[in-house]
Amino acid sequence: MSLAFTIELGDADLKHFADALQRSQEEAKHLSQREITEAASTLLSKEHHATLPAFIAERLGTLDSMIAMVNDEGFALPVEEKQRVLACLTYFSNPQDLIPDEVPVLGFLDDAIMIELCSRELEHEIEAYEDFVEYRKEEAAARGVDPSVVKTERHEWAEARRIELIERMRKRRGQSYRTSNGPRLFSFGG
Repeated sequence: MSLAFTIELGDADLKHFADALQRSQEEAKHLSQREITEAASTLLSKEHHATLPAFIAERLGTLDSMIAMVNDEGFALPVEEKQRVLACLTYFSNPQDLIPDEVPVLGFLDDAIMIELCSRELEHEIEAYEDFVEYRKEEAAARGVDPSVVKTERHEWAEARRIELIERMRKRRGQSYRTSNGPRLFSFGG
């Protein structure tokens, strides 16, 4: 038997998460990209994930995509967008999040909520990256190239598609900023 329920976050709740993210960003100012992504990756490597509820496990998959996007040399995310993603990942690099991860079942609830909020802020970046990964996989197979090698290198045949997706991402993000009702949840400082 499954049970469905909805969590509605009001303005005060969203501010609470935005403040937590801002505190994490402040605490992580001294960390390198590698340190941030490695720390966030530890959330994915905890051995008790097999017992996590599906809604949390699904969001951890999105976190994995955000980490991969930053580290993928073949995608070469531009600096501005990379900083936006890293700003989100700082929350997951902080071991003192809102609910300690050791609390059974609920320990990852705050992480799942934050991943959901971040993925909404980064929807166009994530979409562009996932489109690029799929394109690269298909093209690598068609060209007889090992897909794992293509992740660490930039290939001429993928560059035009990468540029197209980056431009599409920026255009869509610009449009969503202009048409959104109210301010963005998170601000990303440099």
